[in-house]
Amino acid sequence: MKKWLFTVLFGSALVLGACGGGDDGASDDANDNGGDNATEESADNGGSEGGTVDTAAAEKLFESNCASCHGADLSGGVGPNLTKVGSKYSADDIAGFIQNGKGQMPAQSQVSKEDAQTIASWLAEKK
Repeated sequence: MKKWLFTVLFGSALVLGACGGGDDGASDDANDNGGDNATEESADNGGSEGGTVDTAAAEKLFESNCASCHGADLSGGVGPNLTKVGSKYSADDIAGFIQNGKGQMPAQSQVSKEDAQTIASWLAEKK
């Protein structure tokens, strides 16, 4: 009985941990970059609108929507490594992948177009 209960609880925790959605406030401490300045200038990435990227918002969106497959540190896992994705794709390309899917990655319908652009602009800076 104890093994069965442990198996059910462990399996549930594993499934819930991989969901990628849910409580947006749960990971605030993990995204603290130690400063009060939440924006930084975006690099010219050949397709984004330019301007600034709200780094804190982008990191929070990534954590709640993407990190379960791509890793909290962008190093990959189920999904590919994104640490240097900006050297290969523009922000518009990345936003398209988020919205429409690419290869084995399904379209992320839970992510709004604006949120996808925020995440994509942030990832496009990763070179």
